[in-house]
Amino acid sequence: MKIILRILKWAAILFFGSSILVTVLYRWVPVRTTPLMVIRAMANSGDSVYTDWKHRWVPLDSISPYMPVAVMASEDQRFLEHHGFDFEAIRQAQAEYEAGGRRRGASTISQQTAKNVYLWPQSSWLRKGLEAYFTVLIELTWSKRRIMEVYLNSIEMGPGIYGIEAVAQAHFHCHASELSRSQCALIAATLPNPRRFSSAHPSRYMRKRQHQIERQMKHIPFLEK
Repeated sequence: MKIILRILKWAAILFFGSSILVTVLYRWVPVRTTPLMVIRAMANSGDSVYTDWKHRWVPLDSISPYMPVAVMASEDQRFLEHHGFDFEAIRQAQAEYEAGGRRRGASTISQQTAKNVYLWPQSSWLRKGLEAYFTVLIELTWSKRRIMEVYLNSIEMGPGIYGIEAVAQAHFHCHASELSRSQCALIAATLPNPRRFSSAHPSRYMRKRQHQIERQMKHIPFLEK
């Protein structure tokens, strides 16, 4: 029993120590590869779309200023106000579900960043617990600008496409810094399911979501430098 406790003790020390160290490093170091990129490539090992994934890190200053506004309008309108968890959005989602509506997520950009950088896509209680831990960690050690920078560089934006620079080049034949307000809204509209919804070939539903996001963007401030 003492040996098991000793092993658990050192495993806990290793986990917390390494996770804190990596998170502190990621405050400055670009995130070149995420677990999701590897998981998608392994699950689609015969498909070059996934195995030769497209990803290029760019600093936030090299991304259109409309892109953070678009994803905040679409995914997390209180991003600049909360500390990782939007309890009001969670309460509203639960109330809608109890009233007979569909179950929807209420995860913040910080939570999505934690999941993208450290964890796997399949939902489970273990992943949710780890996601909460890493969300607290990045909120304590990174600025909001850094969280947004990592988010926009690591999020899946299409089959084998990760990050805003990759999707800008693949779908709009330009750099992330050159994306228009309308293009940013269209990209944000795909984020609930970027492998189903395409910013390259938007459906009528996608265009409707794009226009909704553009209207909401009027009420979202730009990220301060």
